[in-house]
Amino acid sequence: MNRLRDKEIRPGDRWVYSAGFNVRPDLRDTGRIDAEIPDLRRILDAGGRVAILSHQGSHGSADELDHVAAHLTTRLGSTVDYVWDNDTPQAARLAGELRPGTAALFGNTRRHAGEQRNDPALARRFAALGDAVAVGGFSKAHRAHASNVGVLRTLPGYVTDSVLRETELLAPWAGPSDRFSIAVLGGVKREKTMTGLDAVSRHYDVVVPGGVVLNTVLRALGHDVGASELGEDPEGCLRVARTVLGRTGRARIHVPRHVTVTRDGAVRIVGVHQIPPGWAIADLVPRPWLRDALARLVSGGGRAFVAGTPSRYAEGFRNSADQLLAAFSAPGVDALLMGGDTVAELPWDGPVSTGGGAALHFLAHGTCPVLDAVRTGPGEAA
Repeated sequence: MNRLRDKEIRPGDRWVYSAGFNVRPDLRDTGRIDAEIPDLRRILDAGGRVAILSHQGSHGSADELDHVAAHLTTRLGSTVDYVWDNDTPQAARLAGELRPGTAALFGNTRRHAGEQRNDPALARRFAALGDAVAVGGFSKAHRAHASNVGVLRTLPGYVTDSVLRETELLAPWAGPSDRFSIAVLGGVKREKTMTGLDAVSRHYDVVVPGGVVLNTVLRALGHDVGASELGEDPEGCLRVARTVLGRTGRARIHVPRHVTVTRDGAVRIVGVHQIPPGWAIADLVPRPWLRDALARLVSGGGRAFVAGTPSRYAEGFRNSADQLLAAFSAPGVDALLMGGDTVAELPWDGPVSTGGGAALHFLAHGTCPVLDAVRTGPGEAA
């Protein structure tokens, strides 16, 4: 695979840097930006000119990225201008006018509906910003979008160290292991069910669903979850959950008997078969057998990860997450937190991966669409 570290960069070379700076305007957690600073410096120190493409939010609710440009300016020690355009002749002209050793951040790629469906015409307009692609943005490596997989149909790509570090970091948590293994899947994104629940239940001993994953599992078991969040593609996720629950030889999946629910500031603990209409699940109550499994992990060691918060932690519903994190931080336990929101919300001093869905995709398949596109090269990337 082409690696940026092996590529000779000459003064004046024009680069598109495909980044994953999907961070909130309050910059509460800048890990996804900071991870890519050394790769950006590699190009800039060699005299390259860098047009940075990134996203934040989703189409229809996409913020501008001037806050990211300001943070990049501070970290790189040189001005990173913010250019609102990203797919126009004017944007291409401004990219071409960059001085050697300078960078500009172009507008939010998710402003365009074609970004997330990998529109070829949009990808070609993005590709006009440079002559080669530095492939960063591991957090979106599982998504075939115009600004990563799409531009690689036109331009040669080189994988950054930030992406390679993520794949190396994830290796101990991939596939089967002789070590006792517990996985926590939460949050609101569909890949936690569609990819995570399906793949992890094949190789881990215990899977603890939380968030939308838990709500989907409860629906699959016939429970009414009231006003609980169901995320994107609830019916598709429901089909996957039913398939996993019906599979033999899978992980033991923790289905709580009781959950904490909330409505308009009121809070109750109820049985999963008694969730009132209009109330939403905010946390789960660990069953005795799960507490025993956590005790086994603490006493005997093993591996564990959290991909998505298992509860509405930021709103004060912390019981299950605190119990899980206490066990995962014990000596002899190799534990990892995955995903920007997970890392930002939960108190954790151990290893983290900036990719949530991307990390799950890599754990499931050993690769990601953007890595496959780099291997295939221009003209053929899927």
